[in-house]
Amino acid sequence: MSSYDIAVRGAGAVGRSLALALSRQGLGVALLEALPRQQGPDVRTYALNAQAVNLLRSLKVWDALPADAATPVSEMLVHGDAHGSQLEFSAWSQCVDALCWIVDAQALDEALATAVRFAPHITVLPADAPVQARLMALCEGKHSAAREALGVNFEVKPYGHTAVAARLVADRPHQGVAWQWFRSPDILALLPFDRPRPGVSYGLVWSMPTERAQAMQQLADADFEAALNEASGGAAGQLKLDGPRVGWPLQLSRAQRVCGPGWVLLGDTAHTVHPLSGQGLNLGLGDVEALAQVIAQREPWRALSDEKLLRRYARQRAVPTLAMQQLTDGLLHLFEHDTPVLRELRNHGLNLVNHLTPLKRWLAGRALGT
Repeated sequence: MSSYDIAVRGAGAVGRSLALALSRQGLGVALLEALPRQQGPDVRTYALNAQAVNLLRSLKVWDALPADAATPVSEMLVHGDAHGSQLEFSAWSQCVDALCWIVDAQALDEALATAVRFAPHITVLPADAPVQARLMALCEGKHSAAREALGVNFEVKPYGHTAVAARLVADRPHQGVAWQWFRSPDILALLPFDRPRPGVSYGLVWSMPTERAQAMQQLADADFEAALNEASGGAAGQLKLDGPRVGWPLQLSRAQRVCGPGWVLLGDTAHTVHPLSGQGLNLGLGDVEALAQVIAQREPWRALSDEKLLRRYARQRAVPTLAMQQLTDGLLHLFEHDTPVLRELRNHGLNLVNHLTPLKRWLAGRALGT
């Protein structure tokens, strides 16, 4: 049985990024990769903030993406559930090149896999391969069997909502504008994208109660498009599907512990959030950056398996993770209820924040990682 410094269990975006970051430190990494599952087209998109992009650029992954696989967002318009309630963000007001980048999930996975293939010190192994390692990093996702085997309590709060995702094509250019509607009880997001058609495509993420989501997924394409265009009010133009629809259940979850002697949790294995702010992968890549930094700065005599070392990572990630979970959970519940008084208060609140430039800039900076 071969021995490694670190075994990374899970070869998604977080696991591969961690393997690359640690291999750059000269550490021997075993990347335990599950067999690929037979699936249809991948319609997922990621909204990556500046911190995540900088990490991927340092790993020589970002610049390897095809030109049409990452689309900068120059403006974001967030609408409440009353006419005229709106919150506007722009790259210009934030003094950045882009608020975020909408990235094709499959293209990112392929770029990471290529980088891993050519990286020194990384050995890719089947998920069930026996390995010996001083540290086991678990990046298997929210259904991690290895986390369960460790006896870590994973607190799960089901939302009773399902996210419906698809690729769309509009009849007019997106101009780098992202749209979001908080429409009690659903949340609709249109993410500007350059696939399948440059300049006029969007990634759709539509969160709604599960029963309604199941009914929406069973609609004929024309009926689904009619419901979508009614919900968006034609703000982004007439929208048409370009491919299948997929859905997944939404939950808020958090591991009671994210480290122990010889093991550590990252990404969805440690925490999940509602996708309304697009922060899931950003949190996971933040975990990668923090753990790589903690390991790089460890004392020469301290073992990789030392729980005191790993607690430094846990402390560093505790506040940003909890803050993002509370923000997304709070926003969801704020717009979940449809009482007239609450509706008026929340929509006035959106307009108030929109006119308080310092507060709006601060909120955007926290979400965008700038």
